[in-house]
Amino acid sequence: MTTQFKQLIFLLLVSIGLAILFVLVPNDEGVPQLIEKNMLQQAIQKNSMAIEPLPLSVTLNHQKVALGKQLFHDVRLSKDDTISCASCHGLESAGVDGLPHSFGIDGQEGSINAPTVYNSGFNFVQFWDGRAGTLEEQASGPIHNPVEMGSNWDEVIGKLSQDKRYQMLFSQLYGGGVSPEFVQDAIATFERSLVTSDSRFDRYLRGDEKALSMEEKEGYQLFRSYGCIACHQGVNIGGNMFQNFGVFGNYFKDRGHITQTDYGRFNVTGLERDRYKFKVPSLRLVAKTAPYFHDGTVKTLNEAVKIMAKYQLGREIPDTEVANIVLFLQSLEGKQESAL
Repeated sequence: MTTQFKQLIFLLLVSIGLAILFVLVPNDEGVPQLIEKNMLQQAIQKNSMAIEPLPLSVTLNHQKVALGKQLFHDVRLSKDDTISCASCHGLESAGVDGLPHSFGIDGQEGSINAPTVYNSGFNFVQFWDGRAGTLEEQASGPIHNPVEMGSNWDEVIGKLSQDKRYQMLFSQLYGGGVSPEFVQDAIATFERSLVTSDSRFDRYLRGDEKALSMEEKEGYQLFRSYGCIACHQGVNIGGNMFQNFGVFGNYFKDRGHITQTDYGRFNVTGLERDRYKFKVPSLRLVAKTAPYFHDGTVKTLNEAVKIMAKYQLGREIPDTEVANIVLFLQSLEGKQESAL
């Protein structure tokens, strides 16, 4: 049995264990949190979960990638022709807009921080609350959100179909006219090409000991020993599970001003155990995607590490060790823009 297969089996058993415990144990205040703590501690003790390097290349239809890129930057996807996907996910700025909350049509401010579009193809679900299972499904969300693009497929397809170049491209690639399914497929294909491969840390994982400094290596070991790797592992160093925000403390009570968006996964499932639970974000470009967390309230990576240690690990990490962990996180940055 390979090490990778053992790791997958372990994660599966952890997930099954959580599901069984939540069914058998009454949902009294504090019980789900206690279970989360116990399962997290077991994962930390096991500490066998691995981080894997991103692939150096991806196999995709180049023409669909090019079409998807055009659509990604096309403001006609919005009701008033002012907002594109790239408005909130700038490819030149690590796939984000650098704002606590993004702005949509008519200057409306959203309620959540825009995650990076880079490496999103490796996420097991999309959006902070996981309401979209695929990138294709995710592409439809902002179009219909009244605060973001405020449009609908009938309007969008009507506008795009008037473009003769789009008519030709969709006919060549899909054998039909412009349609919601084809638009979603092209955008999702482009987004899957946005892989930040060949980071210095990936080169280190592939055997290049000189790729990281001693401080960065120390930061990586601290990242593992403190237990950050219990939730941030795999090829995307996150993006492959849900986790409560506030396992060892009440983040939202301490922060104050709780909103509907803060309920996270609960807004999708309606299950009390999912309140304040979110998709664990990828750390691949974390050094470039401030401000942090779903609420966009944290401005620096050092502060974000300290908050994670406090509320997710129940630890207080010395500043010198925080600095080395941040150095490690900075080594995760790979190439940006489409690899094709």
